[in-house]
Amino acid sequence: MTIQRVFVANRGEIAVRIIRACQEAGIETVVGISEADRDALPARMADQAICIGPAPSASSYLSVDAVVTAAVGAGCDALHPGYGFLAENADLAELCAEHDVTFIGPRSETIRSLGDKISARKIAERAGVPVVPGRDRVSSYEDAQAAAQEIGFPILLKAAAGGGGRGMQVVRSQDRLQSAFDTARAEARAAFGNDTLYLERFIGRARHVEVQVLGDRHGKVLHLGERDCTLQRRHQKIVEEGPAVSVPPHLVDEMRRAAVDLARSVEYEGAGTVEFIFDQEREEFFFLEVNTRIQVEHPVTELLTGVDLVAEQLKIASGMPLALEQDDIRLTGHAIECRINAEAALEGFRPCPGDIVTWEAPGGQGVRVDTHCYAGYRVPPFYDSMLAKLIVTGSDRDDALMRMRAALADFKLTGIDTTLPFLVALLGRSEFASGAVSTRWVETVLEDPDFLKQLEGDAA
Repeated sequence: MTIQRVFVANRGEIAVRIIRACQEAGIETVVGISEADRDALPARMADQAICIGPAPSASSYLSVDAVVTAAVGAGCDALHPGYGFLAENADLAELCAEHDVTFIGPRSETIRSLGDKISARKIAERAGVPVVPGRDRVSSYEDAQAAAQEIGFPILLKAAAGGGGRGMQVVRSQDRLQSAFDTARAEARAAFGNDTLYLERFIGRARHVEVQVLGDRHGKVLHLGERDCTLQRRHQKIVEEGPAVSVPPHLVDEMRRAAVDLARSVEYEGAGTVEFIFDQEREEFFFLEVNTRIQVEHPVTELLTGVDLVAEQLKIASGMPLALEQDDIRLTGHAIECRINAEAALEGFRPCPGDIVTWEAPGGQGVRVDTHCYAGYRVPPFYDSMLAKLIVTGSDRDDALMRMRAALADFKLTGIDTTLPFLVALLGRSEFASGAVSTRWVETVLEDPDFLKQLEGDAA
């Protein structure tokens, strides 16, 4: 099957990325836009733009019916969901199949089984992938109490049906368990309509490592190395890099094998990411989750391997077998990605929509900028605050870090507050340069008065 017309069910920089990949492949594009995005760059780039609803995402980008109706009405034979919004929505994949629209991603049953944390954990266990000691389906305080006594404090409560840190509570002692359990259930119910929790051992000094996989419908599954996503704030990634940092090479190899084993066990099709948590104190890794979509940080892998992941998604969805073999995959050098958001870091990362006055992105060898922004663009208040992804490569990590610091300093962006000063200050820390960080490090840095003073000076 040859894909001829793709409906892009997303906005912002990922919509731009998909449109460009389709253009390079000679595929027509139709982008679904909200009323707030009529003048956005994706609408200008695509062959056709169709308004799918008003500005609020619940009535546009998150409406399965609106998206599929627009795709069918525009004569599209395939749909790319990007990341976020409906990217991991099994109902969207099912409805596409019902209307003979190829969903550029895994099958609906794969999305459903891996999207539920409890189901995904069981799949990982069956595939022989190590999981964090814990208990599934904690439905009452008594269950949580018994599991906590068995595992030992500290423990982590998580929503079974979602991610992004919602419904997540760290509990360090018995006297905090009841209130944390009630809070986690309420957050999970509000965010996902499902208050089922699971409980696991809390790993204090953790690194977050994810392995990129590709699978075709002919049974071949490959990994394309890994990315380190340890720098996070409130479970949201800030900086990603690759290859993995401060993880013993033999454990990196084991993670890669585990990711392939898991993906192969579900006959995975398309691009996906198997995420792991690495316990730096015990030097053990455990399965975390699977993202059944393209990741925000996919450019890190593209620059390390030379493989265009979106182009591979299009080929796989067309039914083509992967032309690559595992031995073809080589990671060269080091890559770092920074997410640049319209946020005021000194004000609790308050979103800062508004008009961009100056937009001068850095360039040069080893520098890539993925964005939908430009001078004069009005950042709407309705969506995620990410403006751009700045990605650099170097011969090694030190070289890449030096290049990233220079690129951040060269980025000229005025009119709205952004996280550029925050990133400059963060990447200037000696702990980041040495790799002595964990998933909780950023929160610790934000409590340092000297860091905040530096940030105030950089932002002035």
